[in-house]
Amino acid sequence: MKAVLIREFGPVETLKIEEVADPVVAPGQVLIDVQATAANFVDLLVVAGTYQFLPERPFVPGKLPTGIVRAVGEGVTHVKVGDRVLTLAEQGGYAQKALAKAADCFRIPDNMPFVEAASMALAYDTAWFALCERGRAKAGETVLVLGATGAVGLAAVQLAKAYGLKVIAGVSSPAKADAVTAAGADAWIDLSKDNLRDSIREQVHALTDGKGADIVLDPLGGDIFDGAVRALAWCGRMVIIGFAAGRIPTLKMNYVLVKNIEVSGIQVSDYRKRTPDKMAHCMAEIFRLYAEGKLVASPTRTFPLESVQEALAALQGRKAAARLVLLPHGDPSGR
Repeated sequence: MKAVLIREFGPVETLKIEEVADPVVAPGQVLIDVQATAANFVDLLVVAGTYQFLPERPFVPGKLPTGIVRAVGEGVTHVKVGDRVLTLAEQGGYAQKALAKAADCFRIPDNMPFVEAASMALAYDTAWFALCERGRAKAGETVLVLGATGAVGLAAVQLAKAYGLKVIAGVSSPAKADAVTAAGADAWIDLSKDNLRDSIREQVHALTDGKGADIVLDPLGGDIFDGAVRALAWCGRMVIIGFAAGRIPTLKMNYVLVKNIEVSGIQVSDYRKRTPDKMAHCMAEIFRLYAEGKLVASPTRTFPLESVQEALAALQGRKAAARLVLLPHGDPSGR
C-alpha cells in the first residue's frame, strides 16, 4: 500500500510517499481501507517532532482516519467487514490502509460522506468536550467562541446553538462575520481592534447587558486570552483549547479569586484513552445532531495522498479557507 512514512522528524517538505506492507490485524483490532483523513494542525507538530506525544519511528501520521472495514481481529463483535467507520486512531491515516482498536471505531451515518466525517473528526469532538465537559454548558447561557472561523471554532458555534446557548463569535476581521453568522452565531466581536485587553470586554459587555460571557472557549491564547478572561461573567468558565496566536499566556490568580472564575484546559486525546465511555457518548451526540440537520460540516478541499506536502504547506501557511482532507485512494466522491 501507499503511505506517508516518517523515518526522521523534519519539515513538511521532506514528506515522501512509500510502498509499504499492508498492516496485519491483531486481536481486538480492525483494518480499514482509508477513504479520507483530515489534515490537522497537530499533524504539523507530529511531523516536525515537536508534539508532546510522539510515536516511535518509523510511523505513519494522520489522526482519526475514516474508511471501510476490510478485516476484523479475534474478539471483535460490534463492527463487521463492510461497515463505514470513523476511527479514533492516533496515527496511520496518511495511508491507504490503517489499523484501529475496535473499541475506537464508530459507524458513521449512512448519509454522511467520508470526506465530511473526516473533516468533522477531531474538530467536533474537541469542541464538544470543551463546551460540554469542561465548560459544563447549559441552555440559556452565553458562550464566547474565539477563533470562531477555525475548524474547532465553527464546530463549537454549531454545537452551542444546537444545545440552546447564546453564541458570540470572535472573528479576526469583520469580513469573516458572515461565516460565523451562517454557522449560527447570534452576534460577533472584532478581534482586530486595538487594545484587546479592554476592547474584548467592552464588546462582550455591550452584547450581554454588562454581564459578560458564562463560558469562553479559547484556541488562540496570546493577547486575545488577556482580554477574553476579563470578559467572563461572575462564576464564568474559560476553557483553553490551544495557542494558535503564538504566545502561551499567563494569568494572575487574584483575578480568578475575585471573580470566582474557573480556567481549565482540554486535551481531547486523553479523553479517548482514559474515558472511552464519554468519547462514545460524544460521538453519538455528534452523529445524532448531524442526522437531525443541526450540524453541517465545514467546507472542504480534498487532496490525493501524493499531494500531502501541498496540503500541509497550505495548513502551515494558514492559507486554507476550508478543511483540508487527504484521499488515499483518490476517490473524489468521498463516499
